[in-house]
Amino acid sequence: MSKFFAKPLGALLKLVYDLVSKAGAEPKYISFYAVAIILTTIIFKFILLPIGLSQTKSMKKMQDIQPKLKEMQDKYKNDPQTMQAKTMQVYKENKVNPFSGCLILIIQLPIILGFFNALRDPVTYVFKSKEVYAALSKTFLWITDLEQPDPYLWGLPLIAALTTYISSLTMNTGQNIDPQAQATQKTMNIILPFMIWWAARSFPAGLALYWVVSNIFQIVQQIISNRSLGKIKEE
Repeated sequence: MSKFFAKPLGALLKLVYDLVSKAGAEPKYISFYAVAIILTTIIFKFILLPIGLSQTKSMKKMQDIQPKLKEMQDKYKNDPQTMQAKTMQVYKENKVNPFSGCLILIIQLPIILGFFNALRDPVTYVFKSKEVYAALSKTFLWITDLEQPDPYLWGLPLIAALTTYISSLTMNTGQNIDPQAQATQKTMNIILPFMIWWAARSFPAGLALYWVVSNIFQIVQQIISNRSLGKIKEE
């Protein structure tokens, strides 16, 4: 499924690269290929924006009903059947689908993996020619070749980890979440960035660049969404 999405997303990256390459002289430290990755990532995130906003709203609704769910769990802890019935009643009254977050993630995942595959194998999915791809400049600031891993651990791998951490903080406001779930979130907020940093050490730097730009977009999107939902709640 991810390879199915890799073809159109690779075509999008090629289209953006062709447009960027007509802009004039190529900058020395930021190649047209790097610019194309950045712009395509932003376009890609805009394509997924409606799904992302829906996921944010779903998460916010789940946070808002956590006190009621906790009340049901405490009140009917010795009666699982009644607790389940009351929990479903809370979901229905508040128009919350407990599985919507998972459904949205399932929809996004093959698309994200498709773009990941396109960047990991640009010869197959983007440029269709080893010679054309080999002739490209792939510089980005201190990185001479985006096809190779970043030579510095404090470079894109660390930035990818930091932006992942900040993104997780903006997504998890901590409001109306029971202590156990909150503790789990804090643990994941530490483990996930470390995993991203570890993986980005060996990935092509182009993939790390995509991840950083994607995270920055997600952070801005989440901050705006949190403020908008907060104003709606106040009104």
